[in-house]
Amino acid sequence: MTEVASRRILIVLPALNEENNVGPVVRHVRETLPDAGVLVVDDGSSDQTSAKAREAGATVARLAVNLGVGGAMRTGFRYAVANGYDVVVQVDADGQHDPEHVRELVDNLVDADLVIGARFAGKGEYRARGPRRWAMWVLAFVISRLARTKLTDVTSGFKAAGPRAVKMFAQYYPAEYLGDTVESLVLAIRGGLVVKQVPVEMRVRSGGQPSQTPIRAAVYLVRAGLALLLALVRRRPSVESADAA
Repeated sequence: MTEVASRRILIVLPALNEENNVGPVVRHVRETLPDAGVLVVDDGSSDQTSAKAREAGATVARLAVNLGVGGAMRTGFRYAVANGYDVVVQVDADGQHDPEHVRELVDNLVDADLVIGARFAGKGEYRARGPRRWAMWVLAFVISRLARTKLTDVTSGFKAAGPRAVKMFAQYYPAEYLGDTVESLVLAIRGGLVVKQVPVEMRVRSGGQPSQTPIRAAVYLVRAGLALLLALVRRRPSVESADAA
């Protein structure tokens, strides 16, 4: 693998109606990682998300319609390949991911292709409850068996992808519900990539309201199972086929 220190890093922030949060997050990222590129993918926002991101110094890719986090991240990976970036780090635009952990994720790419920032691995006090917690436990158990390593937080959106993962995801990254978490991990594992995790702390949202409710949490349980099933039955990708494309 290429030396981590020599790799070009792109921070990708998928954002939907995050005008109150995206500016401070972009500025924090740029202060923490001044040599990294910062791309905000505005996923069809109806507010001033794009303008606030540009004011803070980010490059903005604005999607005409809402594609979800998976579609936004696929745009980010394709931008990375087109512009010569070796590493892509996904950071939420709502301020819950601490950019101070990004360097740790990237440094761990020395012996992995995909590094997850895990909320349930010994740092911080983040807790999930009810159906969402059950779904997370089942998903973590199944995907850990596939990866042959312990993964405690397979729905984390805080991830660093190395060169092989960037090439694969630019070609195959799933855009469906939970595709950016569950299916992308299964895709990476079945494609022969090495996946690991490092513990991180999750912060409180900088502003706005989370979308989770008890009803949505129950729906999440069902949809998470369907996402896992879909990931397991889909055609197995490979790094070689991504290179050929």
